[in-house]
Amino acid sequence: MLLHYNPPMSPYLDVLYQDDHLVALNKPSGLLSVPGKAAEHFDSLQYRVQRVWPTASIVHRLDMATSGVLVMALTKDAQRELNRQFQQRLTTKRYFARVAGQIQADKGSIDLPLICDWPNRPKQKVCYLHGKASLTHFHVLSRQSTSSLVALEPVTGRSHQLRVHLQMLGHPILGDKFYAGQFATAAERLLLHAAELTILHPISGERVKFYAECPF
Repeated sequence: MLLHYNPPMSPYLDVLYQDDHLVALNKPSGLLSVPGKAAEHFDSLQYRVQRVWPTASIVHRLDMATSGVLVMALTKDAQRELNRQFQQRLTTKRYFARVAGQIQADKGSIDLPLICDWPNRPKQKVCYLHGKASLTHFHVLSRQSTSSLVALEPVTGRSHQLRVHLQMLGHPILGDKFYAGQFATAAERLLLHAAELTILHPISGERVKFYAECPF
């Protein structure tokens, strides 16, 4: 449930790339990807994009608190093809996150099955009995005295996957109101950013990479 939804207004839209078939945007932290159910939650990246390109449709999402690259289709053909790529895991994603503590391993993988924590939704939890397979590769970029900056490459795309995986690793993402416990107030926002997204162009088939600079 959203309380005090106050989405950022500047920039209203940060367009990274646009052609006749798709548009790539840099979504700010604090803005919903799609409209919420309540009337006061109508403002979203999808709503803003459709004011400019009425045919735009969503093919993947980012959590409200997560910033970074998000692609929308502008035609039905592009939507079908991009949906296929996301469903079949033909896309490549790279995130940056600042987490609590010093991760000892320079790199590794987190393979933990996830399921919705129904009484506490939208939170997710690890469940070995009923959870869906979830895999994240990580690489430590730098270590500070109380935190680490990590690059994350999710193989699967489960809801809150990166947030829960890092919590279970013992290094929650700073500013995570759901999973970071005492570190939830260590940053003004969730320090998770979708920096890179690589797709096959839905018409030409050419491999295209979109990049949004990390703000933290």
